[in-house]
Amino acid sequence: MSSKLSSETDYILEDEWVLIRPLTIDDYQNLLPFALYEPNTWSYSQVSAKGADGMRNYIDQALKARLEGKEYPFIIYDKKAGEYAGSTRFYDIQSANQALEVGYTWYGEKFRGTGLNKHCKFLLLQLAFEELDLKRVGFRADARNERSIAAMKSIGCTVEGIIRSHMPLPDGTRRDSILLSILQHEWQQDVKERLKAKL
Repeated sequence: MSSKLSSETDYILEDEWVLIRPLTIDDYQNLLPFALYEPNTWSYSQVSAKGADGMRNYIDQALKARLEGKEYPFIIYDKKAGEYAGSTRFYDIQSANQALEVGYTWYGEKFRGTGLNKHCKFLLLQLAFEELDLKRVGFRADARNERSIAAMKSIGCTVEGIIRSHMPLPDGTRRDSILLSILQHEWQQDVKERLKAKL
């Protein structure tokens, strides 16, 4: 089914473990504890949500980008824990190229390494490739972020290369970014089934 990502559509994704729904202004309270009590969550983030003002700015920027059709932010709810776990989004949306990036993904400390991320990525990739008929989903990370890179490889991403001195960080330094991707035919041929087997 060929479709197009619409900023006006509320995409709600769900399986037995996770519920992924559009981020709203009211989610400030749901995500505030991570901003206040887990500063290490933002170590590799280009946009830090550290502190109460940081989280408010983070959500405001994300919702503005959705209105502009540039990004589509989600909040992640862990159904097993009965708690909000983090956030992710579609960004760098290129409708003409049938491509976008998945990123700005973070989870609270207790939700990392639990398998939650694989469930989230499966649902997001299924939406991208099967409902929206996209041909490419890209991923980026700070080239030093070994945990994030390992997670992306584990869901079936192919490493494409490094962009050197790619973007500034809040501390005034610049980061190298690693690029990875999954293509629609790769999803159809084996990535979907391999990822499903890990869920």
